Amino acid sequence: MASLPQLREGLDHAWDYLMDGWQRLYRRASSAITRFVPVHVASDDKTTGLTQRNAGWGVLAAEVYDSDDMLYVRLEAPGLNTRDFDLLVDDGYLVVRGEKRFEQQRKHGRYHMTECAYGRFERAIALPTQVEADKARAHYRDGVLEVEIPKAPQARRRRLSVEMH
Repeated sequence: MASLPQLREGLDHAWDYLMDGWQRLYRRASSAITRFVPVHVASDDKTTGLTQRNAGWGVLAAEVYDSDDMLYVRLEAPGLNTRDFDLLVDDGYLVVRGEKRFEQQRKHGRYHMTECAYGRFERAIALPTQVEADKARAHYRDGVLEVEIPKAPQARRRRLSVEMH
């Protein structure tokens, strides 16, 4: 049978293990969700209240594809225009900033539920290698932002030939 100090030590180890797991999960999840900060709307109080209730966290799902000489980043960002984006490569991250504006299109009736996030947002996507940011190109179509960034010459993969003897 274990003594009280042994039980405490075991519980401390279990707690440390649990906290480490939560911290890893938080780090992984925090890069996938985006904070939408409400923008003050110069409109009636009903519209302003709706945009403030819809502020919060949202997912802008992203993919990073690594080829021999390029990185391709796809970001799902529906409901925006090209002028709504601000892109920056900074310290190993592609930073996507923008603003999703609330447009009340319905003249009759009222919203009972809305899960769309509106306001300013920022998403930092880690780039797995060094890139040539000044040569990047971006396209936005059908709610998907696609960014092509050439890898830095030292980061490009090279094929090696092996001589057989």
